[in-house]
Amino acid sequence: MTVQDVSWDLSPLVHGEDDAGADRLLDEATQRAQAFADTYAGRLGELEPSAFAAAVAELQEISELASRAGNYAMLRFSIDTADPALGALLQRVQEKGTQIETKLIFFELEWAALEDGRAEQLMAADGLDTARHFLASARRYRPHLLSEPEEKILAEKNVSGSSAWSRLFSEQTSAITVDLPGEEEPVALDSALAQLMSPDREMRRAVAESVTEALAPGLRTRAYIFNTLLADKSTDDRLRHYPNWLAARNLSNEASDESVQALLSAVRNRYEIARRWYRLKAKLLGIDVLADYDRIAAVTQDDVPVDWDDAKELVLASYGDFTPELGDPARAFFDDNRIDAPPRPAKRGGAFAAYTVPSEHPYLMLNYTAKRRDVLILAHEMGHGLHAELARPRGVFEQHTPLTLAETASVFGETLVFNRLLAEAQTPESRLSLLAESIEGSIATVFRQTAMNRFEDLVHSARHDEGELAVERFNELWSQSQEEMLGDSVELTEGYRTWWSYVPHFISTPGYVYAYAYGQLLALSIYKRYIDEGESFVPQYLELLRAGGSKSPEELGAMVGIDLADPGFWDSGLDLVEAQLEEAEAAANEALARAS
Repeated sequence: MTVQDVSWDLSPLVHGEDDAGADRLLDEATQRAQAFADTYAGRLGELEPSAFAAAVAELQEISELASRAGNYAMLRFSIDTADPALGALLQRVQEKGTQIETKLIFFELEWAALEDGRAEQLMAADGLDTARHFLASARRYRPHLLSEPEEKILAEKNVSGSSAWSRLFSEQTSAITVDLPGEEEPVALDSALAQLMSPDREMRRAVAESVTEALAPGLRTRAYIFNTLLADKSTDDRLRHYPNWLAARNLSNEASDESVQALLSAVRNRYEIARRWYRLKAKLLGIDVLADYDRIAAVTQDDVPVDWDDAKELVLASYGDFTPELGDPARAFFDDNRIDAPPRPAKRGGAFAAYTVPSEHPYLMLNYTAKRRDVLILAHEMGHGLHAELARPRGVFEQHTPLTLAETASVFGETLVFNRLLAEAQTPESRLSLLAESIEGSIATVFRQTAMNRFEDLVHSARHDEGELAVERFNELWSQSQEEMLGDSVELTEGYRTWWSYVPHFISTPGYVYAYAYGQLLALSIYKRYIDEGESFVPQYLELLRAGGSKSPEELGAMVGIDLADPGFWDSGLDLVEAQLEEAEAAANEALARAS
């Protein structure tokens, strides 16, 4: 099988009924949501505990119905954003989903308004084992909720507001193609960016220039979308009394503003780790100072293509050797056609795992270009998928973890595969190449994502203080945030100033990116416990995955012996990244000594 043959089968989400199935699911959810509102609106606090538990169970079932349809439409659209029929399906599903949401808004508002003692009585009811943490967590939003009519208006307007702008951005970026030297046809943006790993510096420079040219035509449009969403978020934050632009994300992540700032400060204070690597990499590449297009260049000629079947078996062997309890469900992703792997025109860039709903199975979307890095991306997304699979019994309200723990299983799984590759490396060049990719992965996940958070911070503040931002102002703030991280270790070209304009997280999930740094440092710490403890650690790790989002981040960390409340935790995690750097430095210096 080649990667071009690897496409997913979404029919189980809609019981084999295709688009009509999505509509039927939403019609049933709408009818049940109306009946739910007729039965419970205005009297939530009067319910007996057993009746309250029955209401929560019905709410879970309605959410499942709507989520099935929503995931089906989103996944179909993600692999062909240019198809008008799929765009229309997505819009229809979103509009119907919003109608359901507005019928159910009363529950969140009435639940948050209850006195603490009454809420505790209701949460003690039998039958709430898959909802207690969700219910307790929902009450934290009480200071930020509006009246029921206001909440309904915001929900309805969101379909033609921020949700529509986000979809437009996705369509715009998915349509970007790049004219590369030597290629007969333009290639997708993701495929072009993958060429920046080329060992040929002239090739990398030409690719970077071609990417910049490809970003130029829609730049003002993407900047306008970003401006609009920045203003929209600022309005939301003001209406909901959030003290700063990141506070809503932190509340969703169950993280205090102070703990997040401690993470970001700890990482910024260790930017020199990234700079050390880039200075050494310049020596390995035989140049004085790296340019931005050199940052992910291969340091050896070792990066041979990895075909799909080899990648599949490597990932399955890594998870299976850790424990069959992960290896078996990992194989099911392939056997049950729950992966869409090849790059295609108008396909969304990057990679992701979709949890879908607990009564079905998760799916993976990739843009597999046969680079060794793509093998690690497959391992990474498989980790997300396995986290979702093991947490399915937690139900629709508690299957998902907060974003801060969402990267735990993905980074852990990626590390399993990386260490297998390293153990099988047969030459010093191969070992150096892998260690370089490892430290660069950590730099991208910890330091670069923190610099991206800094860009977001600058942009949200500037939009609030200065009004609508010109493209050049975005460029300035992007350059400022990147230069703070890179110092004198990398020279930024003029073209790179516009590369903020294709990053989807800034648009669809403001404030998301720091969760990558949080998750990477947490996952490395968990992996170290596995190395220290061996097989006896495996049951603890599986219990962590099975817990999903049923506990707070601190409680979840404690399940595997991690104290997230420790102020020194982030620095100890960064020490593990520095240890990765030292291992890569040793291999690099050995290579330089052999070459001299």
